Amino acid sequence: MADGSKLVAVIGDEETVAGFLLAGTGQKTAAGRNYFPVDSKTTRNQIERAFETFTARTDIAIILINQHISEEIRYLVDNYEGTIPTVLEIPSKDVPYDPRKDTIMKRVSAMLGKEL
Repeated sequence: MADGSKLVAVIGDEETVAGFLLAGTGQKTAAGRNYFPVDSKTTRNQIERAFETFTARTDIAIILINQHISEEIRYLVDNYEGTIPTVLEIPSKDVPYDPRKDTIMKRVSAMLGKEL
């Protein structure tokens, strides 16, 4: 982005993505968009491509991903070592958040020597 600002990307179920779009986080340009809605017809390969695309973009600072969708590509999320964009797992309306599955929470608890 020309002014140096960064975007928030969202990979989530339709309700989560719609909520963030209504909050003003969405951007769609010729280069692409910063959101990826997932429904029952979305393949794991499509989710993987969206995650890899967002993590490679220099205009994105944070990637929000529903935790249950993150479980579909857990090996990618766990092996991602970048700091920017930062990947944050969030709950969805239908699936509660479990900190024991969250990659960042696992890393923090390991650094502190504590169990979740």
